[in-house]
Amino acid sequence: MSPFLWGASTSPHQTEGNNLNSDWWELENAEQSFLPERSGDALDSYHRYREEMTLLAEAGLNAYRFGVEWARIEPEQGRFSAAALAHYRRMIDTALELGLTPVVTLHHFSNPRWFAAGGGWGRSDAVALFTRYVERTSSILGNVDWVCTINEPNMVAVMDSVRRLLSGPDGFEALAGGLPAPDERSGATMVEVHRAAVDALRRHTDAAVGWTIAQQAFQSAGPEHDEMLRQTAWVWEDLYLEASRGDDFVGSQSYTSQLVGADGPIPHPPSPDNTITGWAYRPDALGMAARRAWEVTGGVPVLVTENGIATDDDQRRINYTEAALGHLRDAMADGVDVRGYLHWSAVDNYEWGHWGPTFGLIAVDRETFVRTPKPSLAWLGGVARRGRP
Repeated sequence: MSPFLWGASTSPHQTEGNNLNSDWWELENAEQSFLPERSGDALDSYHRYREEMTLLAEAGLNAYRFGVEWARIEPEQGRFSAAALAHYRRMIDTALELGLTPVVTLHHFSNPRWFAAGGGWGRSDAVALFTRYVERTSSILGNVDWVCTINEPNMVAVMDSVRRLLSGPDGFEALAGGLPAPDERSGATMVEVHRAAVDALRRHTDAAVGWTIAQQAFQSAGPEHDEMLRQTAWVWEDLYLEASRGDDFVGSQSYTSQLVGADGPIPHPPSPDNTITGWAYRPDALGMAARRAWEVTGGVPVLVTENGIATDDDQRRINYTEAALGHLRDAMADGVDVRGYLHWSAVDNYEWGHWGPTFGLIAVDRETFVRTPKPSLAWLGGVARRGRP
């Protein structure tokens, strides 16, 4: 078995900057965009990725999860950029040079503009187009041991539900009660896309292949709500976890837990203990999520690909992560096969419309782009040096 992975994660759009051909860039810069802030230069990680990789490696971590950006690799339909592919290969080589195992994600929310303009995941040729992109990108994935096809397909399906609501007569009012459930038709498409991508990667690479699932660690608000809990878990998570059966791993992404009542998920009530994002402080969610992933997939190895907390108090970040790792350790002691822990995030980054939520182990000055490690990075590196959770 390969060494336990200790690392941190990022995504391209949230860190690279100036992702001009992305649908998210178009959304942010629309004349009447509903997003309060833009990514802009982001952290200039497109040029400064070595700096953050070096900090992770020097701290004692042995893995780094990052993404390749479809909108850069295929900026126009059918036209692939050799320069962009070479760029992401340099990132892989840099990680390996520094002793970091690269965990490469092929899709992290953002799409090429041309793909979105043609209907996105609802277009009839979506599976074929994404598979072609995966096959072309496979050319740079030699000696990459871990590949994630799609990040949080259940949240991609939520975004489709949001777009549908925003196009309706009630617009923003329809979102007043919180995020809608994932669109099940979109979910079915994502499963089909994933399976095609897995097949392509297995033909062209030797990597372990899976995808990453956003897990809410749902709990019933009372025994009378157990059936609603079952229905909610299926729509939000289990559909995607079941589709992971036969994969080499499943990426578990957990931050908090959420109660389910008569009408579905219950929003977190206001509390001084809530994080910057308004989520409940629940480090125990990580153990719950890992157990759920292991159970529903029928024993597919679990790789924690995201876990963290949005806070300006770095000691609270350490406390949260220490407790979360304790719950993960308990799940492992009960037989859950966990292959690694990748913290979200390596750096404070653009959180899909906002710069306020700070998840990073590394702070970044967005004017000078100077990276400053937080004490939590050294702490996690120390944990990594001691071995498994």
